[in-house]
Amino acid sequence: MAAESDKSKTSWPSPVRDWCCTASLPTLCRMKSQLHLPRINALSTASPHHTLRQSDVACAGRALFRDEFRDLERLMPVYAHAGIEQRQSCVPLDWFLEDHSFSERNALYIEHGLSLLADATDTCLESAGITCDEIDSIVLVSTSGLATPSLDARLMAERPFRRDVERLPVFGLGCVGGVLGLARAGAMATARPGSRVLFLCVELCGLTFRHHDRSKSNFVATALFGDGAAAAIVSTEGDGPMITASGEHTWPDSLDIMGWSVEDDGLGVVFSRDIPNLVRNEMRQALEHFLRRHDHTLDTIDAFLFHPGGAKVLGALEECLALPRDALSHARETLKSHGNMSAATVLFVLERALAMDPPGTRVLSSLGPGFTAGFLMLEG
Repeated sequence: MAAESDKSKTSWPSPVRDWCCTASLPTLCRMKSQLHLPRINALSTASPHHTLRQSDVACAGRALFRDEFRDLERLMPVYAHAGIEQRQSCVPLDWFLEDHSFSERNALYIEHGLSLLADATDTCLESAGITCDEIDSIVLVSTSGLATPSLDARLMAERPFRRDVERLPVFGLGCVGGVLGLARAGAMATARPGSRVLFLCVELCGLTFRHHDRSKSNFVATALFGDGAAAAIVSTEGDGPMITASGEHTWPDSLDIMGWSVEDDGLGVVFSRDIPNLVRNEMRQALEHFLRRHDHTLDTIDAFLFHPGGAKVLGALEECLALPRDALSHARETLKSHGNMSAATVLFVLERALAMDPPGTRVLSSLGPGFTAGFLMLEG
């Protein structure tokens, strides 16, 4: 019995056994707590083929809205000040100059959304070195169109996923969906250690443009929004940055800050001009509360990866957090090259950071309807 007991004690390789014998109790507790934390094994993005130059969009915007606003020339600098040089669209610029029904635009959402998700999924699976039949769950985030069956079910019809894959389509998160959707995928992976969760996000914001809506909100939207998709593999096994914490904060009396209004001809954009001021006055407190709950401060974070909702929002974030301008360079470069793709944008920012920066402690954050801030902490 003694020999058998001694053998069981040496079942771990000797370097691991020796390290555990010398490690402190807090270190061992942290090691144990991290055994089932989810990791992002792979991340990929996909963009449609049409590129819209901001200068061309500005010309189209002037033509569309010139009869609506007597002060149009005063509003035109919104294009130059948006921090965007180009963005991608699933339809060419001329498409926006014509009227289209909600059903026609939604059919394009399903067609192009599914195509982009398939491209992002194929690349992500290849990067992770796995195949469709090794996926156990799918989480899909999208708020720029309607699909029942949802896009994840339609993707399963085009790719050889197992028939017992669990699906979770999520609608209504808007721009915060990239952060909170990834957090939900991480929670599912943690609940079933060793399983693989495919997180998907697609937003085709341009298709929500309503030709007859000549409001200032719709005018500003033409200067910001682009289309894009992303996919990630999340699991407690494998390599990649570890999701160590997530959280959110929803402000009271803020339902009218951001979202959609459902109109006869489609979804109407709702966003308040006060968003930069809200960020400037309220965001730091919400972020610091999240960090304190997880034994961090602003000074212990190596990088902040924010959803670039617009140049003014990024400026407000830099101001309220006392960040140097280059601290949000990945967000600014993503905005410059892709525009605001709603929920997908922060995943483009993360992809860029993972490719270019050394490992460290990062915080992803987005703002969306609710009005809600989402937070996700990554290590590695």
